[in-house]
Amino acid sequence: MAAKLTVETLGDAVARALGQRLVSLLLYGSTARGTHVPKRSDVNTLLICDSVDETLFELLAPLMRDWRRAGHSPPLIFTEREWRESSDAFPIEYEDMRQHYRVLAGRDPWPGINVARDHVRRQLEHELMGKLVRLRQAYAALRGDRKPLARVVVGSAGGFFTMLRAVLRLAAQPVPAAPDELVRSAAALIGFSAEGLAALVRHAMGGPALRLEPGDPLVPAYLAAVARTADFVNRLG
Repeated sequence: MAAKLTVETLGDAVARALGQRLVSLLLYGSTARGTHVPKRSDVNTLLICDSVDETLFELLAPLMRDWRRAGHSPPLIFTEREWRESSDAFPIEYEDMRQHYRVLAGRDPWPGINVARDHVRRQLEHELMGKLVRLRQAYAALRGDRKPLARVVVGSAGGFFTMLRAVLRLAAQPVPAAPDELVRSAAALIGFSAEGLAALVRHAMGGPALRLEPGDPLVPAYLAAVARTADFVNRLG
């Protein structure tokens, strides 16, 4: 029986499978930040290759089958040219990856990659307003249906925390890795209630699953935090 793929063995396996076609395989996200919560957090990887074609997918297929059986999502896949030309399309994601990452195989892909501050601000404004209106829509539909509403909140929290990290970087503030410290720092800068999000933060750190009680103040506090963050970014101009 083949050995189970892990973060520690994936790099060598991909390097053997792809050979010279591999440019870089990165680990990023909560595992790279040291905040991964087993069975809750994803293991995020990014694969950069010389080109992307059917042969590449054939080479990856056995590895991806084993990687998915281990409970993980496949990597994001870029060609080297796409990677070097897409920092303006994904500025928040690029900066978030660059802050905490590990090279699992290949070379470091970051030299020469620059992210414009205004690209980050514009994407933040767009993403925050989109998140806000979708959350309001979900709250209007599910206010009396607490379990699905809790799933919506939990499912959106990771993206919101990513945006909070981006706001702190825009403001030239330190960016804590731990969710509790992140929310406290962002709340102090932006002006929302960190305490109002305490139950969501505990869930993100591996605490009890989020359960909403009748009249629970968490969702209104969460909506207020997202709205205040969107307004803060808009005022950065």
